[in-house]
Amino acid sequence: MTTQDLLPLFQPFQCKSLNLHNRIVMSPMTRQFASDGVLVDEVDGYYARRAAGGTGLIITEGTAIDHDVAHYSAKIPHFYGESALARWRSVAAAVHAEGGAIVPQLWHAGLARRRSRAHNPETPNVSASTLTEEDLTSAAANGTAPAPTKPRRPSEPLTISEIEGIIASFAKGAADAKAVGCDGVAIHGAHGYLLDQFFWDRANRRDDRYGGSTANRVRFATEIVTAVRAAVGPDFAIMFRFSQWKSQDYAAKIGATPDALAEILEPLADAGVDVFDASTRRFWEPEFEGSPLNLAGWAKKLTGKASMTVGSIGLEGEFLLGGPTRNKVTTERLGQLAEMLARGDFDLAGVGRALIANPDWANLVATGRFDALRPYNAAAHVTTLEQMEIAA
Repeated sequence: MTTQDLLPLFQPFQCKSLNLHNRIVMSPMTRQFASDGVLVDEVDGYYARRAAGGTGLIITEGTAIDHDVAHYSAKIPHFYGESALARWRSVAAAVHAEGGAIVPQLWHAGLARRRSRAHNPETPNVSASTLTEEDLTSAAANGTAPAPTKPRRPSEPLTISEIEGIIASFAKGAADAKAVGCDGVAIHGAHGYLLDQFFWDRANRRDDRYGGSTANRVRFATEIVTAVRAAVGPDFAIMFRFSQWKSQDYAAKIGATPDALAEILEPLADAGVDVFDASTRRFWEPEFEGSPLNLAGWAKKLTGKASMTVGSIGLEGEFLLGGPTRNKVTTERLGQLAEMLARGDFDLAGVGRALIANPDWANLVATGRFDALRPYNAAAHVTTLEQMEIAA
């Protein structure tokens, strides 16, 4: 493989307010370097180093919308409030100064909120329906993945008025993203968090207009996208992350067939999504039997919208959170990634852990300096962003 083979990764991309100099995207990865929801000063440099290292677009770690129990923990950054937004304005300026683009990912953790680590642990979690630890462990046991190792927290089902409030908070967060100088906005609808809890029939047992049929289960997310579009106008790019898998069940699916997946993605596209961020664990795996397309490929085929693939790009080996694994950096599949991009399967490539270990990953790959790539150490214990990069 030569750098010539990888040229598709380094072509410009344009979609509404997104004007990128290449197709390399930093995937959103939770860092938890926010004291009481406000980013520490070092985050400016953390994201700016990735932009300086050649990354075309940075999607920030998940940021909490303005809702009492949206936060995964007290260290998750807020995307609301004067102090928090001032810090995000500074981050956006730092990224732009290095020639990159940045969008915040707006997030509600739902049932996955870590109550013991939240600022208000006495307040119950919320989800689509009332669920307990037993509900989700038994659901996970029905799949091929092991049951979760950490307990799920009981939750309260959202009322209609609470749903309306959360929709308004997503819209306000998107408007604030535009106001502080971001290049677009991303909505987190994957991995078993709140929006995904509505998509998944195992987690959504509602009998109102937000539950039952697929059209009802996707309604909450489409109303969020509609409200976001109204808040930011027609030319501000909206990204939407979705997944089949859940943190507690890797074998889960919200759409078992292309037609079933279309019932979820098409309404979101109609509501205003511009780019689908299709989260998978391995980008090279086909999503449905009989087609080489992966999940991002199907998202683009079904909706006609741009899409982004993600899943172990530049890495080899399983990722075990907090485990002893050290992910080996590999270039074996980068040629395959470039081929898939060149034939139009998808438009963007999301790089995760490899970009934590290598802020200049894009530049190293573009110039063929593969030997300079460092592995990602999943077990490194760090307390600052600088230590994280050294330990990686």
